[in-house]
Amino acid sequence: MRDPHHILITGASSGIGAAMAFNYAAPGIVLSLHGRNAERLERIAVQARRRGAEVATRVGDVTETQNMAAWIEERNGVQKIDLVVANAGIGVSSSGVEGLAEQTRRVFDVNVNGIFNTIHPALSLMMKRKSGQIAIVSSLAGFRGFAGSSAYAASKAAVRVYGEGLRAEMAPYGIEINVICPGFIKTPMTEANPFRMPFLMSAARASRFVRKGLESNRARIAFPWQMYAGIRLITALPQPLLDVIAKVLPRK
Repeated sequence: MRDPHHILITGASSGIGAAMAFNYAAPGIVLSLHGRNAERLERIAVQARRRGAEVATRVGDVTETQNMAAWIEERNGVQKIDLVVANAGIGVSSSGVEGLAEQTRRVFDVNVNGIFNTIHPALSLMMKRKSGQIAIVSSLAGFRGFAGSSAYAASKAAVRVYGEGLRAEMAPYGIEINVICPGFIKTPMTEANPFRMPFLMSAARASRFVRKGLESNRARIAFPWQMYAGIRLITALPQPLLDVIAKVLPRK
């Protein structure tokens, strides 16, 4: 969609979500921003308003199904939502036995159920009017499971495949579905990684890649291309070789 006028973004208090808000902020644009950190979210809103956008914020957790549905319906009532960027997500280490089950459930609750809680209410509204766009933020990590980030990778794989399937299902309704698969982006989440991150990209630059892909309705917006090519190569390797590689790769 080239000219969305009302953009709803989750995970908007930092990282790609905040950068997308800045990217779209302009006179005549309505931004509905959702995040967990009230102070950071308000700071983003103030800066977006300075660029001329009309901004509404909501502090909450995307795992709250009913609250998310009510807020999305409320914001659509103000002005129809043209574009939803389902971006909220978390990444924690899943190494070791202690806490593994709890961490995995929390990651899936936010990264998978949180995406569902964001896109399904919006899809219901968009299907009635037969227009709209949904952007689902996955990750290049969603193409292969790696030790130390198995829950994160699996959650991102789930939403990637779900989004790719939805694209064909929603096409008859005039709804564009796009899956975003970034590599390493400089965010508070990646700052905790204890290893060198190849082709690390700023959130601002990532937002430009995303917006360009959304405007041309690309099914999969994967970047940087070097990381994308590398991960596709890795997934093509035989499993015994992957087992050897997995032993020497750095972990979260």
